[in-house]
Amino acid sequence: MNRDLVEFVVIDQLIPAEHLLRKIDAAVDFDRIYEMVDILYSEDNGRPSVDPVVLFKMVLIQHLYGLPSLRRTAEEVSANNCYRWFLGYPLQEETPHFSTVSYNFRHRFTEETVDRVFAWILDEVAKAGYLSPKAVFIDGTHIKANANTKKQMKEQIPAAARHYAKELMEEVNADREAHGKKPFDDDNDPPASPRKHKDNTSKKKLARRKKQGFRTVTKSVTDPDCGLFVKGEHKRQFAYEAHTACDKNGFVLETVVTPGNVHDSGAFDEVYDKVTENFPQVEAVVADAAYKTPHICKKVFGDGRVLSTAYKRPQTMKNGHEWWKYVYDEFYDCVICPEYQPLKYSTTNRDGYREYKSDPNICAACPTRERCTHSRDCIKTVQRHIWKDYEELADDARYMPVYAQLYKCRKETIERVFADAKEKHAMRYTQWYKR
Repeated sequence: MNRDLVEFVVIDQLIPAEHLLRKIDAAVDFDRIYEMVDILYSEDNGRPSVDPVVLFKMVLIQHLYGLPSLRRTAEEVSANNCYRWFLGYPLQEETPHFSTVSYNFRHRFTEETVDRVFAWILDEVAKAGYLSPKAVFIDGTHIKANANTKKQMKEQIPAAARHYAKELMEEVNADREAHGKKPFDDDNDPPASPRKHKDNTSKKKLARRKKQGFRTVTKSVTDPDCGLFVKGEHKRQFAYEAHTACDKNGFVLETVVTPGNVHDSGAFDEVYDKVTENFPQVEAVVADAAYKTPHICKKVFGDGRVLSTAYKRPQTMKNGHEWWKYVYDEFYDCVICPEYQPLKYSTTNRDGYREYKSDPNICAACPTRERCTHSRDCIKTVQRHIWKDYEELADDARYMPVYAQLYKCRKETIERVFADAKEKHAMRYTQWYKR
């Protein structure tokens, strides 16, 4: 074996003609990055820094080839001729240390910098004619945090206000006034029940915390930014959630990262607003049943777009009447029960639900009352959201062939994006945590 053989070589000749990095280098003008980071560097202070394009290329290599860490990436770059050629480093020159890359992305490059690079790449894809944003697929996937579930603490944090709280309250008050009810005051809680409750200290504390707008969450001592993810039979774990939107060709249009305990519908507004701002030609939004809420339906259909989603099973009483046997009569504004008795309007609560209640005198003698309500007062209450009409539009869209076909494409678009990110691009776990 001639391991000590001395040869004169041209590094460009060592790179296969069809290598992926050679294709990327020919297609992408990386000099655009200099314009985006120019204001982050000083012209006359300090030692010469590592070329910012090299730093971005190293991170690109890490995720293209699914390398698990920046430390491993730096080692591979130093030993791999293709990587050296892509970065512009000859065989004998020392490549950047992994801590240099890490420090720059933590302390120099801002979120705005990364967003500008992301927008630039999407713009290049659009110019090449590969982007198809008329139908947008939105979903979220969890990324396991680098944190031990045994190292946790309980913390009281302010309850997050809903994005649409003001809009909802205005419509709730308008609905209450239309029904002859007094509107709510924004700073007051609903009137307390006239019944007397037992003096219980813990209940008083819970009520006080609720009034103050606080909630208890489990936070990681190691990585306080992540959230405890608990879902069905999944193992309890600290995680982040990447709320992502992509087009029909699988190109990611927007991503918002939140703690893992944030529900999909809670991050929808931010993702949707950014996507529609950058791509106003969006005509349909495709999402799973977790996004089928009154607010999201109203937001999408109110903008003149269509929400294509799945069937969402109503939550009903076990062994009770089927939900569809309670029919809403729009003309008389009442609900007809399975025994053909009317449930009349009672009130509209702060959450936007109209409450329809039965006559206890009629319910007391009802032959199927046990399948309807277990209330001691013999009162059946049915709730209907003031934005229920928009939910029904989403139900109608499920039966239209064009939107039914779009929903079937989820497995080929957003689900494939998540699968590729985790299997091929080292996105199954976070690579570092905040110290």
